[in-house]
Amino acid sequence: MARVKRGNNRTEKRKRVLKQAKGFYGKKSTSYRIAKEAVDRAGSFAYRDRRAKKRDFRRLWIIRINAGARLNGMSYSKLIAGLNAAGCEINRKMLADMAVLQPEVFAEIVETAKSALGSSDS
Repeated sequence: MARVKRGNNRTEKRKRVLKQAKGFYGKKSTSYRIAKEAVDRAGSFAYRDRRAKKRDFRRLWIIRINAGARLNGMSYSKLIAGLNAAGCEINRKMLADMAVLQPEVFAEIVETAKSALGSSDS
């Protein structure tokens, strides 16, 4: 079997890993073997947390909407049910933004949900 000299491939691969490890602490940024492990680990955390970020934001929006709804005498679940009954298709991100930045507009939305729930009960 012929001898394989890696040459450029090896250097390029190592340079790429060390470039990704730039800013890591200690040997993790200078030693290839340790940097490779650190970069792999960082990559797996990044992959996982790109998905977790979506869950975290949705939880935050629900907390903000619930707080705003309770200030207007309604629970989160009743508010969402009322908005669905009213046919209002506003997403949680926008609702949370209104609850924080425009409480008077949010209060009008809560009133819409209340009236939709009141009409569907009778």
